[in-house]
Amino acid sequence: MDDDAAGRTRRRFDPDRRDRIIDACLQVIGEVGVAGASNRRIAAAAGVPLGSMTYHFTDTDELLREAFERFAHQVSDRFEESMARATTVDEARRAVVDLIGTEVLVDPHELVLTHELYTLAARDPGYRRLTHAWMARSRHALERHFDPTTARVLDALIEGLTIHRALDTEPHEPDEVRRAVDLVTRVTT
Repeated sequence: MDDDAAGRTRRRFDPDRRDRIIDACLQVIGEVGVAGASNRRIAAAAGVPLGSMTYHFTDTDELLREAFERFAHQVSDRFEESMARATTVDEARRAVVDLIGTEVLVDPHELVLTHELYTLAARDPGYRRLTHAWMARSRHALERHFDPTTARVLDALIEGLTIHRALDTEPHEPDEVRRAVDLVTRVTT
């Protein structure tokens, strides 16, 4: 090997770097919000050189969109799995109660990510499309067991009660959630 070749810095093959950056972006947003999620902080959390940020993403907005899209898919996948396990309407009701009480957004990190995404979606149609797709997946999963109107109202109930459970200073009784789900899903003629 000649001196020129030996002196050159070799670029390390790191096929997972882009994914690590996206995961680190979600981690950082969960800790300090979008406003505090600088490229420098994200690169440090991912354990990559700062220059990797511009190599893998054209700008911060591209990184944020991909990170929030990944987050929405992860939460939606868990939601769909819970609803798919239910084989009866009663099991579906119990699954919804569990989603509200113990499965969705119980992690404070996920709660912050969700609210940061909602804030972006309130201002930017691109993020609104992402939240719309997320809600559509939720409603589709609910429609395995409930009619479309009930699924839409139930999705809103899940969202609202999850937020209340996470932000309220007093604990919520599981029976309250169960009663609310029963009221929304009760078939009246």
